[in-house]
Amino acid sequence: MSRRLFFRLGLSLIMALWLGGGFLQADEKPQTHPFSVHDMLAMDRISDPQVSPDGQWIVFTLRTTDLEANRGRTDLWLVETNGQNLRRLTTHPAADFNPRWSPCGKYIWFLSTRSGKTQVWRIRVEGGEAVKFTDLPLDVANLVVSPHGKYIALTMEVFPEKGCPFDTKRKLEERAKQKSSGRIYDRLFIRHWDTWKDGRRSHLFALRVEDKKLFKLMGGMDADTPSKPFGGPEEITFTPDGQGLIFTARNAGRQEPWSTDFDLYYVPVNGSKQPVCLTEKNEAWDTMPLFSPDGQTLAYLAMSRPGYESDRFRIILRNWASGQERILTEDWDRSPSEIAWAPDGRTIYATAANLGQQSLFAIDTQTGKVRVILHEGTVSSPRPVGKRIIFGMDHLKSPVELYSIRVDGKQLRQITKINTEKIRRARMGDFEQFTFKGWNDEIVYAYVVKPIDFNPSQKYPVAFLIHGGPQGSFNNHFHYRWNPQVYAGAGYAAVMVDFHGSVGYGQAFTDSIRGDWGGKPLEDLKKGLAAALNKYPWMDGERVAALGASFGGYMINWIAGNWPDRFRCLVNHDGNLDERMAYFDTEELWFPEWDHEGTPWSNPQGYEKHNPINYVQNWQTPMLVIHGALDFRVVDTQGISTFTALQRRGIPSKLLYFPDENHWVLKPHNSILWHETVLNWLDEWCK
Repeated sequence: MSRRLFFRLGLSLIMALWLGGGFLQADEKPQTHPFSVHDMLAMDRISDPQVSPDGQWIVFTLRTTDLEANRGRTDLWLVETNGQNLRRLTTHPAADFNPRWSPCGKYIWFLSTRSGKTQVWRIRVEGGEAVKFTDLPLDVANLVVSPHGKYIALTMEVFPEKGCPFDTKRKLEERAKQKSSGRIYDRLFIRHWDTWKDGRRSHLFALRVEDKKLFKLMGGMDADTPSKPFGGPEEITFTPDGQGLIFTARNAGRQEPWSTDFDLYYVPVNGSKQPVCLTEKNEAWDTMPLFSPDGQTLAYLAMSRPGYESDRFRIILRNWASGQERILTEDWDRSPSEIAWAPDGRTIYATAANLGQQSLFAIDTQTGKVRVILHEGTVSSPRPVGKRIIFGMDHLKSPVELYSIRVDGKQLRQITKINTEKIRRARMGDFEQFTFKGWNDEIVYAYVVKPIDFNPSQKYPVAFLIHGGPQGSFNNHFHYRWNPQVYAGAGYAAVMVDFHGSVGYGQAFTDSIRGDWGGKPLEDLKKGLAAALNKYPWMDGERVAALGASFGGYMINWIAGNWPDRFRCLVNHDGNLDERMAYFDTEELWFPEWDHEGTPWSNPQGYEKHNPINYVQNWQTPMLVIHGALDFRVVDTQGISTFTALQRRGIPSKLLYFPDENHWVLKPHNSILWHETVLNWLDEWCK
């Protein structure tokens, strides 16, 4: 029976129980089912929590999956910081997101698509009808509110020569009337992530609330703020007096595709002066500016090595009056991803990858001393409130919920339980972390997720998951594309190794993959699988499948030629076959230039040393290949070439191709097809 038919029959059974009055009574135990992609998509996703000025309320964005529309929809929700009075604030079928409190705490600014364009709206905290505030000619993004509420900052995609949204709209209308479709480029980028470049840039604007006057702030800067493709409002902040803005941008000219020189800029809120670069001395990445509560100190994150996107971020403290700076965390061997000031300014709270977790830390702003507040789980969006910290947290058995904890790490409390009932009805596998001696006998961390309804006397097939990056991690995280619980629900043990190159184990561990993509990581994967099979005798070492995406997809191709007799089958999602050609196909050139130690013409051996295409003659393992047409990071011809090689060699293989997906698979029905195809492939060879 196909999985699609199985799920349809399951839905019919649920409907029959409902129509026949077959649901359980309140005092009965709930009926449960194995966790599947349908459960994963059904989980409601909390993001962007914002605490009210008085510390009483949290507004957050909640994303739900609309299968009929084949997309996610977002609304704003409110809950008290003590977990009481959870309620939905907006109900419009359009997308509502990016909520920000007014300084008075009486209403909430947010962005919404409900007018057909993304514009600024606001709504009173007690509810009622939202009021549209802007009617600008272009879509608005990245809303930030000034400390006194007199200005709001926002971004729009404009042609940078004039930086005018009205002029941009006119030019776009003129382009639409042209009969020719060709575009002429004289520099890179020509495309980025999943979008072809058309000359527009994301520019920063300030809007005066009292009269809605719009101020251009970036002049003719040929740069984007926030950074693309993943930057957000965390890269923009008002000065304490509300008369200026600090923003992140990379103004690198023709070097943009191979430069990581993001800088912080200051600009007056009325646009009376051109932006001034505050971090010109540092040619590496500077980002996430955030002022202390007393307004005297600007904190931000900075890397030190140009051209390296996975360098360690340090926390920099800049005296706002004098401009003098000091590095707060030079001796801390972790890379913070988010920071927040304590109300008294004596502590900075930070999240950072840490031994297979995303932990919450406190850093003393005078001494730089670091202590762990919460170790386990994936912590996000820390928001200090008095003696407690509000934050989001997920783990391998739960999506994000809101929590609070005392600043001393005691009294962890769950604020929201939005997905509790859905989790209760879906049977998941228990998980644990283990360590082993990997390359050079160094300690390597890994996770195992047991199959649902685990019986230690049985033998279970293994899904060996390989993370991307390569400077990434399969940590204690509820993933929406590579969730190991999907495999556990299908009767597989999931094993995930954080090989050399992974983040959260010290910068030297991360750096060690440079120039060695197929070396240390492959040895760690071999030793990690062997350690798991030895530690867990209920795993069937004769029925193992390896799966990976991005760098993990590259590794699948590398394994096919360099570990060809180990696995029953392979799954390769968006993986490179030819590293040399991939350099010329991709967009962000700093990445291969750092990891392969130069360009293909300056260091050809760096691209050929661990190039999967050189070992295709050794391939023999059945492989499922998956690729998206809009993937400009790892282009689709790499996946097509992989499938061509498999077919020409007569190896059992399939290609799943998405014409409407990028490096990720985001549309709900595409995700369902992805998981059904992958699990059917695993079942064919491992069950």
